[in-house]
Amino acid sequence: MPTQPRLLPPAASVSLLVPPASRQAQVIGEKTGAQRLKTWDIPTTFHCSIIGTCLTNGELRQILLKAGQEDAKTATDHSLHGRGVRLAGQRDQAAKLLNKALDKRHEAAIKRIPRQADEAALRCIWRESFDRGDIAGPYWALMSHPATPPALVRDIFGEVHMLSHLVGSASRLDIARLTQLEKELGIERDKTARQEMRLKAAAEERIALQQRLRQMEERAVNAEALAAHAQRPRSEDIALPGRADTEDTRAGLLARRLKETEDRYGALQRELEQLQDLSHSILRENETLEAIIAAEDGHGAKHVIPQQSGPVLYVGGRRNLFDHLRACAENRNVDLLLHDGGMEDSTTLLPALVGQAATILFPVDHISHAAVGLVKRLCREQGKSYLPLRSAGLASFLAAISGAGGAYGRL
Repeated sequence: MPTQPRLLPPAASVSLLVPPASRQAQVIGEKTGAQRLKTWDIPTTFHCSIIGTCLTNGELRQILLKAGQEDAKTATDHSLHGRGVRLAGQRDQAAKLLNKALDKRHEAAIKRIPRQADEAALRCIWRESFDRGDIAGPYWALMSHPATPPALVRDIFGEVHMLSHLVGSASRLDIARLTQLEKELGIERDKTARQEMRLKAAAEERIALQQRLRQMEERAVNAEALAAHAQRPRSEDIALPGRADTEDTRAGLLARRLKETEDRYGALQRELEQLQDLSHSILRENETLEAIIAAEDGHGAKHVIPQQSGPVLYVGGRRNLFDHLRACAENRNVDLLLHDGGMEDSTTLLPALVGQAATILFPVDHISHAAVGLVKRLCREQGKSYLPLRSAGLASFLAAISGAGGAYGRL
């Protein structure tokens, strides 16, 4: 995935970075006309923001390599940025390569701006581009446009500069959230590994029980044959009346053992199905977490999903996770209502909350039976759907609001 253009590193003050209007007008006025401004025609104050916003590190590295700087292959991003800023103020072949790369990368934005546009038209183009998040191309196109007035140059520079502050702050929050998700994913992976071991053991036990069941069936068939044979009137039976009773007793014992084995086999079969359902639920939650981490690691920004049909009510769970639940819901455009199931919040609030919500969630491992019964009754009375969650962790909640938690229930 191509690296997104970086924004200008925050500085102490925009007003201190922008040169006086008279000097800026003099520099830009020298190049007004048909020619677009080169980087060395633009005041050096703006070189840092142009290089940081309008070129990626990969593109800048290629330019420096073409300029003969072989050590650019291993240079850090900060070192690349500094070299690019210095290169922008030169008038040599390397600076021409830099200008060519900027014009080629942002050719579409340059063509959209008329050469004879006045200040009002240029300002309108910048505002529309900024509002839709298209920063890099219009920024270079306007900074290098021969008709851009100094006042507009200062304004767009200031907006890009302040935007870099916001991006830095958001990045720190994203890193913290990503770290928390990675921890959750590690815990869920450990649970999955243990669950797979239990499933494997249960499968082996099931095979062993099937073998024992076949042996018991064979013995039961033999016992029935012996019992039928024992019922035939024979002379030795007359002589030995206790022999038939012995065979009948043995057949009854074998039948009881067979019944017990079948019952245990059925119980193990049901337990295995429950474990398989639990394993599938954990795997779905892991897939959801991995998709979220991959998306945030690749884009470094919020990924908002379309809002569901109405608010989601979360009943029960751990109160120390409520802030995380709110953050996850807000990040996915979900209107979340919270109630701790009666620990501190009054249960008299539940009817009104259920009435507001379109869907009700509750973790089965961290809610009282009384609260579950009340929630189900209210959902049944008001015709609302509910979804029991496997646990009170963030993983189960994320899987539910991301569509990986399965179908909602209704009683």
